[in-house]
Amino acid sequence: MSNTHSIIAEEVYKHFGSVKALDGVSISGETGKVLGLLGPNGAGKTTLVRILATLLKPDRGNVRVDGIDVLRHKQQVREIIGLAGQYTAVDEILTGRENLVMVSRLYHLPRAQARLRAAELLRQFDLIDAADRPVKTYSGGMRRRLDLAASIVARPNILFLDEPTTGLDPRTRIAMWDTIRTLVSDGATLLLTTQYLEEADELADKIVVLDHGKVIAEGTSDELKANMAADFIDITVANPEDTNKASQLLQVLSSESPHTDERRGSISIAVESGAQSIAEVVRLLDGEAVSIAELNLRRPSLNDVFLSITGEEIVEEEAKPKRRGFGRRSA
Repeated sequence: MSNTHSIIAEEVYKHFGSVKALDGVSISGETGKVLGLLGPNGAGKTTLVRILATLLKPDRGNVRVDGIDVLRHKQQVREIIGLAGQYTAVDEILTGRENLVMVSRLYHLPRAQARLRAAELLRQFDLIDAADRPVKTYSGGMRRRLDLAASIVARPNILFLDEPTTGLDPRTRIAMWDTIRTLVSDGATLLLTTQYLEEADELADKIVVLDHGKVIAEGTSDELKANMAADFIDITVANPEDTNKASQLLQVLSSESPHTDERRGSISIAVESGAQSIAEVVRLLDGEAVSIAELNLRRPSLNDVFLSITGEEIVEEEAKPKRRGFGRRSA
């Protein structure tokens, strides 16, 4: 495995008092690919990244990056990785250019070469116009781009991105996705942590779902969805007061309880055959005079996968909550 996998963690444990941040986690990231860690705040994503990046020592477990034992050879690992954390690590008083020159000098680049590398990265990350402004004047998206630029100053083969697009508007997030794709096409191996379902779908070659310090599912996005072996029918009733009544009527169509939102009058139900069940939904509700405002058939999403396994729904930051979602748990 080590010849084809640049990131390996085996049976990693890390407890903070009574909190089991990591409880026997094992993952592997293929060389030249994107490994996505998907999960809520408090799932253990950042703790695992910090261990892989030599910033935190596990209670026990084996961790290797590019074949190097992280616990025994920290400095060797630090020389080949880049890290962009959840919060920008750039100096707000310095300009964007000064930040990149400073980081380049920390990597022992000669002064002239450091200036050239800074200019190259400013162009690559579309920061030329703001290069000589203090970072405190930058928008959130600009700071994230600068932080990512700083993380690849030394052209690392392996890059850890810990929720790199959290808090960004959708347009800036998509621009960051393009940047990440470029890094991978240039040969980098990425470990990407995210709370965003769409982000995992778009970028990750393989997804590992973490919750409460454990791996609860893994595979490609298509594999995770295919394992559900069900279609989903989403219904919105015309009168939200009929939501519970409709849910009870539709229970006969599924082995799982329908998921409902009384405020919106919405119901989601997993069925074996969506095409056949659509007619049954209409028949059952019409027979009890429950009017339907909207009816949709769809394939499973990553949210359905998470909901099926944990009983909780993934609700992204931009989305309005439907049921109990990720929430804000301690890291």
